[in-house]
Amino acid sequence: MRPQRVLPAVALFALLIAPAQAQHHEMHSAQGEAGPSDAAVLQAPGQAVFGTVQEAIRALEADSTTDWSEVDVDRLRRHLLDMHHVAMHVDVVQKTPIENGVRIRVRPTKDAARAALGRVLDAHPAMLKMETGWTMDVDKGESAYTLRVTTEAPREEDKIRALGYIGLLAYGQHHQHHHWKLVQGTRPHEPSSHHEDPSP
Repeated sequence: MRPQRVLPAVALFALLIAPAQAQHHEMHSAQGEAGPSDAAVLQAPGQAVFGTVQEAIRALEADSTTDWSEVDVDRLRRHLLDMHHVAMHVDVVQKTPIENGVRIRVRPTKDAARAALGRVLDAHPAMLKMETGWTMDVDKGESAYTLRVTTEAPREEDKIRALGYIGLLAYGQHHQHHHWKLVQGTRPHEPSSHHEDPSP
């Protein structure tokens, strides 16, 4: 009769310790896996220029035809700084609907932004025309620029007005192509001279 009393006790003990053993095993498994996965927890590089440069370097490394003697990462960086100034240090003074489109007056708030905006607006109208058919006319004043963007398609007029200054500059896929050509060391549409600015 004694063995019949022992078996329930053993079974009860097993039921009590099983959850603790399972939890202990899971903790050790998680700890063992934590090390290798730590590097994959965070994905963002923390800064937009870093992110674009990292993406470009990965693409260069994956491209078997990359000629590293021609690669120019610094040139890409300078262009990205131009984009930063144009996005962050230019005030939109006025936006007015006009026939077939919009007129926008903008004023750079820093010398670096003024120089950057001049370089960007030298090239962007032609790229916008190529991608969309829209016409961007640029008038440069003493302290401000006036952009006049129009379309021959009436259904696109509201879209142009809604995009506004930054939307019209960011619009399209030519930026990515341009960045790729820059980092490869080719010379796209922009002038070759860029001026460093210590405060991006």
